[in-house]
Amino acid sequence: MSTVTKPYHIGRKISRIRELKDMKQEALAQALGTNQQAVSAIENSETIDEEKLIDVAKALGVSVEAIKNFSEEGMISYFNTFNDTTVNGIVNAGTNYECTFHPLDKLMESVDENKKLYERLLQSEKDKIEYLEKLLQGK
Repeated sequence: MSTVTKPYHIGRKISRIRELKDMKQEALAQALGTNQQAVSAIENSETIDEEKLIDVAKALGVSVEAIKNFSEEGMISYFNTFNDTTVNGIVNAGTNYECTFHPLDKLMESVDENKKLYERLLQSEKDKIEYLEKLLQGK
């Protein structure tokens, strides 16, 4: 019994890229100007002609080379690079403690904003009292 899988199944690659882009077969079919059954047939095909592959790549928003060279392992290592930072040659996975602002500045900004909001509320209440007093004097 052989456990060798076919490394170049273009339809599976197209299917996986479509799934990663959170696109349904119907949406891809609409972008290609065809129906869902045709997209399903493409995704079940081991090979696809170059012209159709170019159309599929455009519809998915990727290059033809990206489809041809797609691999799950490559995607995993690609997404893992988003969590890696290197500081002084040391890889620090997922932790970046470099603050781009001073926390006390942000605190003082919020205090100032709260003060302005309070002053606006106070003025609104004063206006309301003044209006009600005018109404009472009119009676």
